[in-house]
Amino acid sequence: MGEATLKKALVTGITGQDGSYLTEFLLGKGYEVHGIIRRSSNFNTQRLEHIYIDPHNSGARMKLHYGDLTDASVLRKWIDSICPDEVYNLGAQSHVGVSFENPDYTADVVATGALRLLEAVRTHIMTTGRHIKYYQAGSSEMYGATPPPQDENTVFHPRSPYAVSKVAAHWYTVNYREAYGLFACNGILFNHESPRRGENFVTRKITRAVGRIKIGLQKKLFLGNLKASRDWGFAGDYVEAMWLMLQQENPDDYVVATEDSHTVEEFLEEAFGYVNLNWKDHVEIDPRYFRPAEVDNLRGSAAKAKEALGWTPKVSFKQLVAMMVESDLERAKREKVLADNGYIDSHQQP
Repeated sequence: MGEATLKKALVTGITGQDGSYLTEFLLGKGYEVHGIIRRSSNFNTQRLEHIYIDPHNSGARMKLHYGDLTDASVLRKWIDSICPDEVYNLGAQSHVGVSFENPDYTADVVATGALRLLEAVRTHIMTTGRHIKYYQAGSSEMYGATPPPQDENTVFHPRSPYAVSKVAAHWYTVNYREAYGLFACNGILFNHESPRRGENFVTRKITRAVGRIKIGLQKKLFLGNLKASRDWGFAGDYVEAMWLMLQQENPDDYVVATEDSHTVEEFLEEAFGYVNLNWKDHVEIDPRYFRPAEVDNLRGSAAKAKEALGWTPKVSFKQLVAMMVESDLERAKREKVLADNGYIDSHQQP
């Protein structure tokens, strides 16, 4: 494929879990991938290091640009200069618990940020006559209190500022599709995890602790609601569904899920059991991790994605937990070497 025919994708949230897996996937499909990253005094590109090539090299097909979903002018600037064929809006303040602490910021980035990006895409198309396909990262949290199974026609009942903001972004996307004819899709993705999941998300918090406890760097793990039930899949599987949505003849909205749910307690049993430990010996409940409004049970119905996109998840719940525990066990072993030689403090965790 010649350079002139390379498809271009613009990805917000490229430094996150999903952004890194999507970038790998798109590079494998021959795309040139442009990512928007926020300026930070600390490096925030660790999840991309293994695929990063210095832009001075002619073979570099991933390029990073400074920008922010709170800045409409910079979004329009990059869309006008990159001229992407596809835009994937994965950027967000994506932690449900943190959204109760920072509701204004969450709404600005997640809801209004999506609107800014949609408007930048719309005005670019109107000015240039080009075609752009747009993907909006929705969330199963939008269903909130609505009982499972949840599909594309299930009523939203969001239970956090994050979820409310995602509902707004969902309807902005539908509105721009209906009002302006944008090829804009909503992917309503149920919980998806991986070894790259942020460490303050419960699944990664658990597997991180399992590794450290097994190696002797930690004794206790503090958690909140163990009865919450979630439909957990592998993020690497789910990014393929995002891409497939934009390859269809017409834009639409799709639920992406495994159709299988497990409680946090079941995740604990599987993770600790994998290294022959009993979670009850190590886990303590901390009331601060309970949320003002809990979401009890999320389990998706992905029949539409299976039928229309031909998408099915490949990694099972057991395989996912094993993958995450193995990764965090190796990480804990490396930490132990550093701690034993005085390079890090091993007593930061109880």
